Amino acid sequence: MDAVFRLFRLQTSDPQSCQNSSSKSSKAHSKQQHHHHYYIHTSCLHQQEQCQEECGVGRCHLYMDEEDFSSSSSSSKHHRRRPLSASASASTDTTPTPTPLFNPNDLSLLRDLSLDFSPASSSSANASSAGGRLASHLLPECARAVAERDSQRVQQLMWMLNELSTPYGDVDQKLASYFLQGLFARLTSSGPRTLLSLSAASDHNCSFDSTRRTALRFQELSPWSSFGHVAANGAILESFLQSSSSSRTQRFHILDLSNTFCTQWPTLLEALATRSSDDTPHLSITTVVSSPSSSSSSAPSSSMQRVMKEIGQRMEKFARLMGVPFRFNVVNHPGNLLDLDLDRLDLREGGAAALAINCVNTLHGVSPAGCRRDTLFAAFRRLQPRILTIVEEEAELDAAAGGEEDRDAFLKVFGESLRFFSAYYETLEESFPRTSNERLALERAAGRAVVDLVACPAAESTERRDTAAGWSRRMQAAGFESAQFSDDVADDARALLRRYRKGWSMRVAEVAGRDAGIFLEWKEQPVVWASAWKP
Repeated sequence: MDAVFRLFRLQTSDPQSCQNSSSKSSKAHSKQQHHHHYYIHTSCLHQQEQCQEECGVGRCHLYMDEEDFSSSSSSSKHHRRRPLSASASASTDTTPTPTPLFNPNDLSLLRDLSLDFSPASSSSANASSAGGRLASHLLPECARAVAERDSQRVQQLMWMLNELSTPYGDVDQKLASYFLQGLFARLTSSGPRTLLSLSAASDHNCSFDSTRRTALRFQELSPWSSFGHVAANGAILESFLQSSSSSRTQRFHILDLSNTFCTQWPTLLEALATRSSDDTPHLSITTVVSSPSSSSSSAPSSSMQRVMKEIGQRMEKFARLMGVPFRFNVVNHPGNLLDLDLDRLDLREGGAAALAINCVNTLHGVSPAGCRRDTLFAAFRRLQPRILTIVEEEAELDAAAGGEEDRDAFLKVFGESLRFFSAYYETLEESFPRTSNERLALERAAGRAVVDLVACPAAESTERRDTAAGWSRRMQAAGFESAQFSDDVADDARALLRRYRKGWSMRVAEVAGRDAGIFLEWKEQPVVWASAWKP
């Protein structure tokens, strides 16, 4: 992790300063007691920068124009768009008052829900919490009404949810805000257009600095992403070292199919630099940047290409400081990964390189319809990699067989989405300060995923996650077998979790009585699955 921070904080410097930095790094490595542990503990960010980030001092609100919210102040969190009182209406407008969608005096709807409320309290915090609990009960009822096309009940429930929801409240209020947006887009058949608008607004604010801050802040405060990095790096490194000792191979190539913005690789470069005895191996990384939509015919956004270009330059500079021969290549690929011609990438470098394939949070973007995932795994099998690593979020969201109009399939996906994103938002609530632009960016990215799952046709969705059992069955059918993580890799993963707040744990994932990777758990609920496979 320390390597990640140093990589993204590298500034243009003279050769003497680079030499000094390299010397200091080498001295630090020589003090390591266990050389098989490649994970490096990171120091905290500079105190002044952290204070500015948490308090919002001296920074523009980069993501505030993504959605049309007029204010984020506490005074506007609840009861927005409340109708004027009768006297006020009479004095300002002579237009007859329309009939409300929901009669506040009609409590039959609340009785039908069989809700259990705690005793009322005058505390505003308790009132907000009660509103959040109400929202979490209303969302499944609203989804059921949408599936059953009960327009009157939908109007009543959406009116109540709209009063209770806000993207600046507690976890349940945020969930209500984003899931309500998805349900409304589904009702109006505007899911793809809504998702496109949200993605365009996010892309407008995409820059290297904002991407760096969000990725590094997320890794600093939560193991959600770094857990998979540690596990995958450990498996790849051990596979490469075995290849080097058995076949004298000194050239390694990684096909990186992930959305990590290369924050995974600095620790691997550092590990290669410290483990080499005589000749430092040559490492090549080919990163594929694809468009967000599986049905898109346009190339990846120009802003994303600029970000990856900047990342590549810094990666190469960091490799020089580490003394590792290194080559970095970015492949801008439009559309689905299935359309990528893997043979033209020259991953073997003339047959001299050992190959690893790294898939971190990217396979769920390949639609499960029509056996597309099986086709992709078969293509991986033909490449004969030394190791294939998969890191995916643990959620059963691939129920696409029934199609968009299948009521049971929709309710299953909605319920599982609510469960999974409830845990995700809770981890952000526990990890980040309330005033954090990085947290807001992560929450809105999850909100776009909610719209994708709730409002977009399953065949076009890029968020159809699967469970460890589902991925394992596909991998075995494609001719892969599970490669268990070594004790060293498992120890590194546990050491990582000790850096964070209580609530995180790790356990071995078992599928059909066999080890199939490891789980990252939040309060004993598996949320991320990491695994390694061999052909």
